[in-house]
Amino acid sequence: MIIGGYAAIGAGAVAMLGLHLAAGLDPVHTVISEYAFEPDGWLLPVSLTFFAVGATVFGTALARRGENRKAALLVVVWGLCMLLIGAFPTDEPGVPLSMSGGIHRYAAFIAFLTMPVAGLMLARRYATSPYARTVRLLSMASLGVLVLVVLPYVMRMAGLDLTNDDIPAGVTQRLVVVFEVAVLVVLGLVLATGCAPTRRRGRIRPAQSGC
Repeated sequence: MIIGGYAAIGAGAVAMLGLHLAAGLDPVHTVISEYAFEPDGWLLPVSLTFFAVGATVFGTALARRGENRKAALLVVVWGLCMLLIGAFPTDEPGVPLSMSGGIHRYAAFIAFLTMPVAGLMLARRYATSPYARTVRLLSMASLGVLVLVVLPYVMRMAGLDLTNDDIPAGVTQRLVVVFEVAVLVVLGLVLATGCAPTRRRGRIRPAQSGC
């Protein structure tokens, strides 16, 4: 099951990389969503769908353990948001916000928030795992960069005339995506090691091999 999740994530990463190489847009200022308007833009929903499948596989595996259902739900919500982002394209630059663009924007924000929160929850829950620290650091990095992603929207709401050409919007968005996919990948490693969760009262269950 875990292998299937990794296969889906790998396929999503290959599709995303292929899209970037084929489009040849400026990754510093062009956000990923705008790649949908390129001739090879169909690779974007394909990539996001594969990521969604991987998240669903890992989320299901977490839920089956019975003690991580909140975090499992967040991981699955992240996957659902990936599907929504791919199904509802953003608006072209300069076009007023449409319903599709609104769904795309808010689904992206929810996704950007849910994965690091799930990562922090699971890093604490699986403190005996050798990957817990990595999950925690990646989740915190994702939240930190997310602030930089949201800040331009706040500045625009405040009346400042700010475009993606004025800021490295493509860089900050890509960093968040990379960090969050990395969190998902390392969560799979946590599941694969079979480490026992930390008890709520602070007692640790006997660690299994590799923990």
